[in-house]
Amino acid sequence: MKLGAFSISLSVKDLKVSKAFYENLGFSVFAGDMKMNYLIMKNGDALIGLFQGMFDNNIITFNPGWDQNASAVENFDDVRLIQENLKSKSMNLETEVDTRSKGPASIMITDPDGNSILIDQHV
Repeated sequence: MKLGAFSISLSVKDLKVSKAFYENLGFSVFAGDMKMNYLIMKNGDALIGLFQGMFDNNIITFNPGWDQNASAVENFDDVRLIQENLKSKSMNLETEVDTRSKGPASIMITDPDGNSILIDQHV
């Protein structure tokens, strides 16, 4: 399975403080908006999403159809194919996508330790 670009989405208490912290680690703002309470920070190929007040726990994120620069890639596994593959392995999905739909969609699974994994396709 080709899961696409990898990032971690962090639930932060204070976006401004977290932004400064990650800038000190060499990250810079790649996307997002302070006014919308989220920023995507980048250092090389490492991506960290900082989200204030949007969700309770940290989320591991994959973006089928994107590379680490949020650019569309030609060959990727559609989220519906990934969903089908996971279900064929008897994996429980927290959220599913309508298999008759096309384009952007997402699914969510939880690993054995309670970590949320979002497979979020934007193309």
